[in-house]
Amino acid sequence: MTDAGSVEAHYTRAELGAAILAALQAAGKDLDRLTPDDVAPIDEFHTRGRAATRDLARLLALTGQERVLDLGSGIGGPSRWLAATFGCRVSGVDLTAAFVAAATMLARRMKLDDKVDYRQGNALAVPFEDASFDVVWSQNVVMNIAERDRLYAEIRRVLKPGGRYAFSDVVAGPAAPPHYPVPWARSAATSFLLTPAETRAKLLAAGFRVIAFEDQTDDALAQAQARYKAAPQPLGIHILVGDDYPAIAANMIRNLEERRIGLVQGVVRREG
Repeated sequence: MTDAGSVEAHYTRAELGAAILAALQAAGKDLDRLTPDDVAPIDEFHTRGRAATRDLARLLALTGQERVLDLGSGIGGPSRWLAATFGCRVSGVDLTAAFVAAATMLARRMKLDDKVDYRQGNALAVPFEDASFDVVWSQNVVMNIAERDRLYAEIRRVLKPGGRYAFSDVVAGPAAPPHYPVPWARSAATSFLLTPAETRAKLLAAGFRVIAFEDQTDDALAQAQARYKAAPQPLGIHILVGDDYPAIAANMIRNLEERRIGLVQGVVRREG
């Protein structure tokens, strides 16, 4: 069973908002005129970064009229990008209070707080009524959740009939288990990877129809090599990861090279 307290502790960083603003300033950004692109090096905290966010939006063919739930919204990068790019109204839910506070602060500074809102919550019991959303969106979230059947049932609950769930997930590779630490866990105690086939089967069993299901492992490796081998810049995900960033960076490259992990992205539709 998922230990929510341990998962939140893994992601919590002291004075995160202040650290992000200091890094933005050091990177030469105008704190009074921030844009989603300014913050992308840190707030796209998932495999393949902004490219993954663009891909999911492409698969969804968004019109801007959708009501979106960003499940596991982190510090809010994808939700703010969706709002700024398409005009979608987005609500984010994240387990980590520090992430929610930082996301809210950044939305306010980008003047997007009329389009996005954030609250702390558990993905297994989100604080919304049935059939509230056209789209549920998640990127690099389910690896921390053992109760996958319960998660997919909750996603289905809050989707309108015919609503869609868009996801980008780290999955177990043929040479699993991974080397730890990794960005989502420092040990196997809070890491719950399924294979692509297991993921697809769970989604089908939960009452979804697969619209797209794509392997992105090769591109994830190329992105990891570019991201993690480069010297850290003032603004980057090392601020979110913490002091063991060098070990995490090395393990991400190694895990992808050795096929201990993979990456899939996809869209499924709620049936019924």
